[in-house]
Amino acid sequence: MALCLPVGTTDRVSPLTGRRAATGRVAVRVLLFLAIAGLTAAVPSTGAFGHDIPSDITVRAFIKPEGQRLSMLVRVPLEAMLDVTFPLTGPGYLDLSRADESLRDAAMLWLGQEVSIYEDGTRLAVPELVAARASLPSDRSFGAYDTALASTRGPPLPASTQIFWQQVMLDVLFEYRITSDRSEFAILPGLERLGMRVSTVLRFLPATGGERLYQYTGNPGRVVLDPRWHQAAYRFVRLGFTHILDGMDHLLFLLCLIIPFQRLRVLVILVTAFTVAHSVTLVAATLGLTPTALWFVPLVETVIAASIVYMALENIVSPGLRRRWMAVFGFGLVHGFGFAYALRDMLPFGGDHLVVSLLAFNVGVEIGQLLVVLVCVPVLRMLFRFIPGGQIGKTGRIGQAGQAGQSRRIGAVILSVLAGHTAWHWLVERGAVLWEFDVLATTPDAALYGVAGLLVLMLIIAALAGWALTRPGRPDWTDETDRTDRTDRTVQADQAARADQAVRADGPDRPA
Repeated sequence: MALCLPVGTTDRVSPLTGRRAATGRVAVRVLLFLAIAGLTAAVPSTGAFGHDIPSDITVRAFIKPEGQRLSMLVRVPLEAMLDVTFPLTGPGYLDLSRADESLRDAAMLWLGQEVSIYEDGTRLAVPELVAARASLPSDRSFGAYDTALASTRGPPLPASTQIFWQQVMLDVLFEYRITSDRSEFAILPGLERLGMRVSTVLRFLPATGGERLYQYTGNPGRVVLDPRWHQAAYRFVRLGFTHILDGMDHLLFLLCLIIPFQRLRVLVILVTAFTVAHSVTLVAATLGLTPTALWFVPLVETVIAASIVYMALENIVSPGLRRRWMAVFGFGLVHGFGFAYALRDMLPFGGDHLVVSLLAFNVGVEIGQLLVVLVCVPVLRMLFRFIPGGQIGKTGRIGQAGQAGQSRRIGAVILSVLAGHTAWHWLVERGAVLWEFDVLATTPDAALYGVAGLLVLMLIIAALAGWALTRPGRPDWTDETDRTDRTDRTVQADQAARADQAVRADGPDRPA
């Protein structure tokens, strides 16, 4: 029985417009479109004319100066090579018999022309492409320089190898002409455009021996591969400064610290206590004296969020300098672990200058914190002027004619509530992540006991120092705030008494 389709020109009258519609012609056009689409899909492709930017890319590289030349080995996924047409065969296999030219073009376009190598501050010329080779994703030759060099210079994969082009790894060998292998070398990677997130593992093999490992994400800027101490110091001061400004949880903690105490001398002492505390645990974590359990990092992040909640609640209930600086020191020990995990992958950028790098990083953090204090104090003072209850003088002292203490208190409560609300959400989210780990089932290791002992020791030292500085009868730096708070309360009580006396003096003559 034959199946008949209405491919003629049968017309019908549209009930809306009153015009005739050629339904047969529409059906013919639809059938032709489907036939063309089917034929296009059935024709095997001969090249990759374009593809989406990959999400995660890992680049592995070696750099080794030898005599008058510098060799750079690079392995990168072929799918990151955009705007290059690769010969394909079958369902999308890379045609290895015809891929050599396109592989070399991709290597020069995305690697040779993008990566910049410097010798004693002078950029080297475009390198010579010595070899470009396709390899399998299961190949492990890039675990060491010698095996990577032998593999890249070795014979290509057999032309009969069937592998999808998105799974192919591109191995490339470049050579630069240099003056001496003892020069100072630096690299400016330009590979961040290979994917949405590009992670690089770079190994530098200096002529003096050894190996330096660099791991970074995106573009770290110009990296000196064997830095001197002042270069390492400058880099880590900048790193510490930017880290404190990029960390929202650390900034919120500082804000909770600043809100109730708007006196620069007091805040500088508190911030310095915080820096000293996190420097201790930062050094301990750098030396490997931290637990290796997977739950330790979520625990640190959870406690950091809890510290912000505590500071906000203390601001609301009863802020006091005598216990505040000890709380800042204690929480600084925990924040130091957070700094350490952010710094861990960057320490190789300091070369042999580990101590200098750590000190420089802490200096950068301290500079960033003091900058936050210098910006926030005048902003908060100006903001509190718009809160009903009086004005605050330029020195932060209470004016005799208003209720500035009351306006400062109201403003501190409002901002602390907002900060505590934000930190509470962080605490719930991070606590949920921590809950996924079976912490009680984990066997404690020596590092965990070491960290616990270190924290207890530092808290005991802080408590003894606090007692020595604030013992009864000894004037200290907290007296200024105590006197100011007492002045606030005295002025407010004075004003209330005077207002009450004025009401009584007016007597019955005062209109209701």
